[in-house]
Amino acid sequence: MNSGSDNPGESIEFENRVTRIIEEALFEDIGMGDLTTHAVVPPGLQGTAEIVAKEGGVIAGIDVARLVFISVDPLIAFDPLIVDGTEVEPGKTIATAHGPVIGLLQAERTALNFLQRMSGIATATRKYVEAVSGTAAKITDTRKTAPGLRILDKRAVMIGGGVNHRFGLDDMILIKDNHIAAAGGLSKAVEGCLEHLRGRSFRVKIEVETRTLEEVREAAGLKGIDRVMLDNFPIADLKRAVSIINHAVEVEASGKVTLATVRAIAESGVDYISIGALTHSVKALDIAMNILQARS
Repeated sequence: MNSGSDNPGESIEFENRVTRIIEEALFEDIGMGDLTTHAVVPPGLQGTAEIVAKEGGVIAGIDVARLVFISVDPLIAFDPLIVDGTEVEPGKTIATAHGPVIGLLQAERTALNFLQRMSGIATATRKYVEAVSGTAAKITDTRKTAPGLRILDKRAVMIGGGVNHRFGLDDMILIKDNHIAAAGGLSKAVEGCLEHLRGRSFRVKIEVETRTLEEVREAAGLKGIDRVMLDNFPIADLKRAVSIINHAVEVEASGKVTLATVRAIAESGVDYISIGALTHSVKALDIAMNILQARS
């Protein structure tokens, strides 16, 4: 399985985590057995199925779908006809599967669920990436993912051309408004984080969320920060904030980003634009599986 990484260790870890997700999903769907399929499909019946995109979009999750089918029945041969990241037209056959019909039918729903969700995320991401084409801004995701599916949701963002923000609370420090309130101020929150990291054997990036230009000025005067987030800033204030920071650190814009506004946000000079809607309210791409032929 292609994890999107050149590191073999990361690729193995990715596949292991996805395998566990698939095992849970299959148990959730099949449980103690597929009553309908075992009632109507003769044992030993072999067949061929095609997986078809019923609407246009960017396909993501082909390898995940393959793993679903062979997890259900290793005798199933899954043949992808395109690679992840391919933009297809409605009616395009993206893969075929050959083998025991019982296995094909038991794998169908779970495989399509993953494919539809990941392709929907990749399609939405591609639209935003294209909308900011020619600017320096990168489209990035958030932690607003489906519980248990973050590794797949974020993989789909990458397939769509975006970049990943932090995966979890343990790989980056992001000081948000509630942290600032609890610490007694932005500067105190940053000081606390720097002290927490001092003497440790690892280094992680520190990002600070700001809601006003005054907070931007405060953040710009602090050492140890890697990125400043501008939360729900009007375009004019985004430009002012970028000017205040003056390339000293990375700048991220966030909050209520839409396809109608993302170009203007990118042209303000920010480095990243984070969009929770890529994953928290994704529209699944319509994909179907059809049994073409079956024989004993």
